[in-house]
Amino acid sequence: MTLNVTVWGENVHEQTNEVVARIYPTSMHQCIADGLNESEALSATAVTLQDPEQGLSEETLENTDVLLWWGHAAHGDVLEETVDRVQKRVLQGMGLIVLHSGHYSKIFKRLMGTTCSLKWREAGERERLWVVNPGHPIVQGLGDYLELPHTEMYGEPFAVPNPDEVIFISAFEGGEVFRSGLTYKRGNGKIFYFRPGHETYPIYYDEQVKRVLKNAVVWAQPEGSRWIDSCPNVPADQAPNPVEIKGESLHKPGEEGFK
Repeated sequence: MTLNVTVWGENVHEQTNEVVARIYPTSMHQCIADGLNESEALSATAVTLQDPEQGLSEETLENTDVLLWWGHAAHGDVLEETVDRVQKRVLQGMGLIVLHSGHYSKIFKRLMGTTCSLKWREAGERERLWVVNPGHPIVQGLGDYLELPHTEMYGEPFAVPNPDEVIFISAFEGGEVFRSGLTYKRGNGKIFYFRPGHETYPIYYDEQVKRVLKNAVVWAQPEGSRWIDSCPNVPADQAPNPVEIKGESLHKPGEEGFK
């Protein structure tokens, strides 16, 4: 079965920064999608903030198994209704992979419930991402670590909830460390945060980075039945066991409550 993947990019730096436009002439989001499409098991399509409904209509999300999110300069331009649609699908079971500066995206902060802040520095320094969970599906095909010669530094503390799993820990040339690969479960959906991806370096052309993203998409695919979030009022006569009604009630049997 082919997995349908949507790669969302805010598509701002590619249009406003000469360095980014030179490194990613077809855009970052298209570069990421092209890397995923190297796998016959994946069918990736790139969408952007500038597309109708910010690229994430109900129809698009309905047909997405895994969504990748890259944002940096335009987090505030993402509408709350867009975030609502994405959150709904994640809870139902759609996978979500948040990349690099997407840690400050509205959707990631909402799903984490924290500020998601961190230390950072732009100095083009070396990064080694050490594999700390070698049996995990996301790191299959990698060695003990993957190395990027020039990256932006992210440093601890990373203000996110304790993850379900830590996949990578980065060591930077300047001495900082960072939890660069984290997994979470929200509702029925799997989430993977992956740190590399600063736009002024050709990171998404790196074969090992592409391998991580391909593996992550397969790991994050929906499992089981779709979880439909609801809050039904179950009348007493529909309870699994007999129930005797006692006392007064605010709502009539089956009546919708307050949300």
